[in-house]
Amino acid sequence: MFGKKRRVVSDIDTLIGENTVITGDIQFAGGLRVDGRISGSIMAAGNTQHSLLVLSEQGVIEGKIKVPYLVINGIVKGPIHSDESLELQPGAKITGDIYYKTIKIHQGAVVEGKMVCHENSQPEKLITYVASAEEQKEKVE
Repeated sequence: MFGKKRRVVSDIDTLIGENTVITGDIQFAGGLRVDGRISGSIMAAGNTQHSLLVLSEQGVIEGKIKVPYLVINGIVKGPIHSDESLELQPGAKITGDIYYKTIKIHQGAVVEGKMVCHENSQPEKLITYVASAEEQKEKVE
């Protein structure tokens, strides 16, 4: 009851500064804050379910993002996949599709793309209808 609390989301342990430009894909574990510009995909490494990406108001990402926890207040051009939680703050400008489990959208955030909730999505099913003998007989007559 009074034990240690479980850490759900990582602290920020990596910062990409405002004057930094990175071209290429990034894999990380833990917490990553982006104040600069990235041209490439950003993904949480391996089975990390506690990784957090924070994109500040100055930050720009051009590429695919696949991270469990996201807080966006900058510009993203590309698809976003969040397996847990996504927060779009007032300065967020997204051009691309968003796939999420839970989402919080602040007034002022802009999304140009499709938004798909993982909780409600079901795989497409192919249904085959086989007519009964009576129905087949009626078709012939």
